[in-house]
Amino acid sequence: MRRMVLALIALVALVVTVATPAASAQTMNMVRVMHASPDAPAVDVYVNGQAVLRNVPFFAYSDYLSLPDGSYNVAVTPAGKPEADAVLRATLNLSGGFTGTVGAVNFVQNIEAALFQDNLAPVADGKARVRIIHASPNAPAVDIKLAGTSTVVVANAPFKAAATVEVAPGTYKFDISPAGQSAVVFTTPELRFERGWIYTLVATGDLNKNFWVQSRVDKVAP
Repeated sequence: MRRMVLALIALVALVVTVATPAASAQTMNMVRVMHASPDAPAVDVYVNGQAVLRNVPFFAYSDYLSLPDGSYNVAVTPAGKPEADAVLRATLNLSGGFTGTVGAVNFVQNIEAALFQDNLAPVADGKARVRIIHASPNAPAVDIKLAGTSTVVVANAPFKAAATVEVAPGTYKFDISPAGQSAVVFTTPELRFERGWIYTLVATGDLNKNFWVQSRVDKVAP
């Protein structure tokens, strides 16, 4: 548990401090948490003494935390525990209008954090934007194809990789295969993508028993 929250908070601090440019004007920063570690427990997150995330389980996203530039005291506890029982405390210095998702990934014994910058900019006219994340810790690099065809949408994606494509609106199914192979290990259910909307698909879970592709709407069209 300590390794999980240590990795998560350390990466948030690193990314928000280093990966965003300095800004002279006040900006808002948007950060959310994705729990994609198949055997890790749920957690609560406190910011400046207030609980902002409660009981985040596998597989779930938090809402975005909207935070102005500044310094924030963050505490992480096992779900249901008070801030006094925090297993980790850290200070975050936020600036530059960063928007992103921090994922807790891998099995709990090797838990780590992965950063995915979120592109919520307007989508190309007549398209839907779909980001695909490989977060299954024991799955090999994969190819993602249109179901029942040899048309590759994303090729040779390794664990923790993210790829974004823009597609025509419609209903799709995808086959997932080990990279370079024709054998299909998983086919998604039908997924509907609307014009101008933004989605994230996350391949997660244990490949041998609870592998799944989670679909998330990140932004609807105006």
